[in-house]
Order: sequence, then C-alpha cells, then structure tokens
Amino acid sequence: MSGTLVLVGGGEFSQGCDFDRELLTQSGASEVVLLATGWAYENPKKAVAQAQSWFQDLGVQCTELPVYTRSDAAVSEYIDKVRQAKFIYLTGVSPMHIKSCLKETPLFDALVSFWKNGGVLAGSNAGADVICDPMVDVRGGAFTVGLGLCPKLSVIARSNTWSPDKVRRTIDLASQDVALVELPERSALVHDSNGWRSIGPVAVHKAGTLCGIDGLPAVP
Repeated sequence: MSGTLVLVGGGEFSQGCDFDRELLTQSGASEVVLLATGWAYENPKKAVAQAQSWFQDLGVQCTELPVYTRSDAAVSEYIDKVRQAKFIYLTGVSPMHIKSCLKETPLFDALVSFWKNGGVLAGSNAGADVICDPMVDVRGGAFTVGLGLCPKLSVIARSNTWSPDKVRRTIDLASQDVALVELPERSALVHDSNGWRSIGPVAVHKAGTLCGIDGLPAVP
C-alpha cells in the first residue's frame, strides 16, 4: 500500500490549511521536508520562510531542500533526505519547471519510493498539478504530460482564480476517461488507505459532467 497523497489547491501554509495538523499526526513526522521547486523564479525564499513559520506554529521543523535545477535533483545529500523523510511538501507556481527539474531523476525516484513506502506526500498549487497525468498547463488551460503519480487524474489548482470560461475550456478539452478536479485554494484531495476524500469545495468532472469523488481513479 502506498502512503498518503495530498493534492492542495494552493494558498498553502496559511489559515484555512488546518488539514496539515492531521497530516502531521498521520505521518508521525517531527520535520517536514520542503521542495519549493516550482517557486524557482518567483522569490522562493519568501515561500520557504512562510512554510517554516507555519510549521513552527504547528510544533515541527520545516527543512528546505533547494532543488531548483536538474543538477540539484542528483545531489546525494538531497536524495538521502527524501528517502529518510516522513512528510514532504512539493510547492510552487510553475508545474512545467517542476517537471523539467524532477522527471527521470534520482531524486524523483527517491520521492516515489518514499511515498510508496508509506510517506505523506503533499503537492500544492503547481505541486498538485504536476503530480497528476495529464497535468494542466496553467498558461492556457490545455493538457500535457505530468509526473504520473496519479494517472487519469488532473487538477485545476487555484481554480477560484480562473475565469468561468477558462475552466469550461479545460473541462471540454479533458479526455473522456480523465477525472478533472476544480481545486480552489485551501482545499484538498487526500488519498490514503481508506481511498479518496475531499476537504473544502472541490468539484470533480468526468466526460464533461459533475460526478463527485466516486469518479476519481484508483491510485497505483
């Protein structure tokens, strides 16, 4: 059985994301490992500081792994840290950059192994988007290849910031066998040994119509 997978719509590390308390308890972690890879060109230090302050208030340490390039994803120290972690957060605003840094790297292999062996893996904003396959290209709302941890599932992260027309276009572009989720900020989908559950106002579409979380695919 894989560990716990969490897809967060964005707005992470702020009031309204109280589900992090539950995830900390579930993971048994005294430290959260942060991969702010998707913030590479958007002042990552600010995002890291916010995460560290948030988790300090929750009583645990947050340690950043500065993985912002493909070469960073081959650093043995970072790979070992991922393997030893219990709770990892993957965040940012650019799913394309996360994919370019992590896909087919030793660090990504370690990340998958960590999750498969029972770890809690949370992806927020671009981190949630890129975990899926296909993933949504936020630049235009169409689809492209993601990292593939959740096949046949896509999310519109920060869907509350999208126009209704852009959301509708993405719904219409989705393949018939793909579950597409509108995932507003501070909402989440959680998959664990009990299957899927939602936190907050998520909307699941399949074949162009609303279907509820029962329409979400099984996680390998």
